[in-house]
Amino acid sequence: MAGSNFVDHVKVLCRSGKGGAGSAHFRREKFVPKGGPDGGDGGRGGHVIMRGNAQMWTLLHLRYTKHLYAENGESGGRQQSTGASGKDIVIEVPLGTIATHADTGELIGEISEHGQTVMLLKGGRGGQGNVHFKTSTNQAPRYAQPGEEGEEFYVVLELKLLADVGLVGFPNAGKSTLLSVVSAAKPEIGDYPFTTLVPNLGIVEYYDFKSFIMADIPGIIEGASEGKGLGIRFLRHIERNSVLLFLIPADADDIKRQYNILLNELEAYNPELLDKERLLAISKSDLLDVELKKMIKKTLPKLPHVFISSFTGEGINELKDLLWLKLNNE
Repeated sequence: MAGSNFVDHVKVLCRSGKGGAGSAHFRREKFVPKGGPDGGDGGRGGHVIMRGNAQMWTLLHLRYTKHLYAENGESGGRQQSTGASGKDIVIEVPLGTIATHADTGELIGEISEHGQTVMLLKGGRGGQGNVHFKTSTNQAPRYAQPGEEGEEFYVVLELKLLADVGLVGFPNAGKSTLLSVVSAAKPEIGDYPFTTLVPNLGIVEYYDFKSFIMADIPGIIEGASEGKGLGIRFLRHIERNSVLLFLIPADADDIKRQYNILLNELEAYNPELLDKERLLAISKSDLLDVELKKMIKKTLPKLPHVFISSFTGEGINELKDLLWLKLNNE
């Protein structure tokens, strides 16, 4: 998964189509020299629509798209024929995408299912032909209704990954290594901070062909909610996770303090994140003996925890069990 291929935020100028004008035509045939009005209605302008696609995972295809203009509707014709509607523009987006009005910040809609559609901009209605304006006192109206103007404004598309479990931790805590062990994902792994520059998803297999999705979020640092490091850019992806798995290495100076820092950053970004289920995993536990584990347990925050090692496999199955129970509220 190349870092440059992951795009989770784009801004595009969108314009829906203008409605076609109604026709002011009159019936003219060989033996009907003065027929009545028969102008048809104009066609509607094209819509701009967002549609969910479960096969997509990034907004990369829209990175260099500056504008999206739908077609205008065609004018009405004679014999009360309606003009053709303008062609809609359908934007394929990954699940978890939300659309907002760039100027007002108003939420337009969000996509959570494959095939789900959201109308971003509605095309203008076609104008009525002169046949609609015929009355007993005006038998030959020489006017028709113009088409309705379309809409035009900037739309912000923002992707928030849909995953069951979100990995939360400082850089170099072992999140990518854990994801590579419990799933088939192949994130970049290195012995230095900020190895992970984009979120990674992995499907974790459980017993009896069950599974759940885990997301590796790039490391958070103290002050991330204020824009420091990479954290603020990716904190949005944690909002859609059902369970937050805090990962802190066994060789950390103060595990409880690190946990509190992470928790404070989440709260500063969005207080609602504290309502989610939380688990604590102590990684790199192969560095600890039994006595050290007993000592560390006494200092841990009060929430379900497990000692794990991605190198030896210690605690991995126990971690899966805990996560499955949390996800299913058992």
